[in-house]
Formats: sequence, structure tokens, C-alpha cells
Amino acid sequence: MEKILPYRAFTLARKELYQFLYAPAVYGAAVFFLLFNSVWLFYFQRYFTVNQATLRAYFSVFPIVYIIVIPVITMKSWAEERKTGTVELLLTMPFTEWDLALGKFFSTFGVLFVMLLLTLPIPLSLLPLGNYDMGVIFCEYAGTFLLGASATALGLLLSSLSKSQAGSFLGSAVVLMAVMLVNIITFYLNLPQWLAGFINFFSLAYHFESFSKGIIDSRDVAFLALSAFLFLFINTRVILFRKWK
Repeated sequence: MEKILPYRAFTLARKELYQFLYAPAVYGAAVFFLLFNSVWLFYFQRYFTVNQATLRAYFSVFPIVYIIVIPVITMKSWAEERKTGTVELLLTMPFTEWDLALGKFFSTFGVLFVMLLLTLPIPLSLLPLGNYDMGVIFCEYAGTFLLGASATALGLLLSSLSKSQAGSFLGSAVVLMAVMLVNIITFYLNLPQWLAGFINFFSLAYHFESFSKGIIDSRDVAFLALSAFLFLFINTRVILFRKWK
């Protein structure tokens, strides 16, 4: 097994980040991300009429917004490489499968990381208005980063299996909707406890709920981190298959 050299993955990630600077869809996704979250909090949730020093309503919508935003920023990563034929050139370069998978992941998650940083003005502007628990806000942000990492890894995997950006976007949106919202089934249906627990286990949004309450549960941290690793591992197997195809 070849060594994973971090600098090679970061070299590829830097190249990918430059390409994102010239992608109008990414800017559109960032604007949608920031505007929708703000409108959700101040208009739909009527934040100032609730009169509570909590941002739980703000962070609760992140899993839903990720269903649209993540496919937009991941759809081009591998699908466009296959469409233009540059994937063959990329596979002949001195990169291991993990270098390629991590390079794509670092660049894409870097874009999402910037989007999340741009949400900071909302809580910072509200802090003087109430006695907010900074520990809870920290947990909520930690959850959004972990959830975003897992969803990004899944989006990249689906992009590697798609032949076009449109197919990658639709496939990622459908799959993310399923893994994000599958726990809603247990909310509306009177299922046995063991079955409800089994279904909830596969829901990314369910594992985000503890963070939105200000609780860092090691089980949820492990699930989101390991699921991201699993999606990246499968991605490396897809890359390896393409090399030998």
C-alpha cells in the first residue's frame, strides 16, 4: 500500500480551490445558503417575537439546506473530470487513490468551511441582545462542521459515480434527502422502538440533533466522522476501479 503524503493531497486541493473561484454555481450556492438561513430565522421562525436567547431554530435548518448546497459544490468535482476526459490524465499523475480523494475533499469542504464562517455575523450580532450560552453555540457549530464533512464526502462519492454534473446534482440531492430526513418516518409513524432506533441510526440529521441542543455526544461524533471516512474509502475504491478499467 502506497503512503499517503498530505502535501500531495493539499497540492491537489489548492488547484481545485482555484477552479472554485471561477464557478458561478458556488457563489450562487453561498448566497442561497446565507440568505435562506437568515430568512428562516427572522421571518419564518419570527425570532424576535419568541424572546428566547437561543439559536437552535437557526441551526436546525442546516441539514435541510445542505441537501441543496452540498450537491452544488460537489457535482463538478468528479463528474466534470469524467465528462471532459481529464480524469484519465489525473489518474496517471503520481497521486495515490487517497491523495485524489482527500484532495477533492479538502477543497470542497474548504468551500463549505468558508460558507459556515460567513454565518458568524448572525450570532455575533445577536449576542448583545441576550444572555446566550456560548457553549451551546460552539456545540451547534461543531455539529454543522461534522455534518457538513460527512455530507460532503457522500456528495463526492456520488459525483465519482456520475457521468454529468446534472446527474451528480440530482443523485446527491436525492440521496442526501434520504439520509438526512429518514428519521422523519419514525416521528410520524408509530413504529416499534427497535425499528425506530434502527432507522434513526442511518439518519445524518438525527445524529445532528444532540449538537443543536448543546450536547456533544461521542456516539454522534463517531458516527459522523466514521461515515465521512467510509464514504471517502469507497471513493478511493471507485478511483482504483477507474485506474484498472
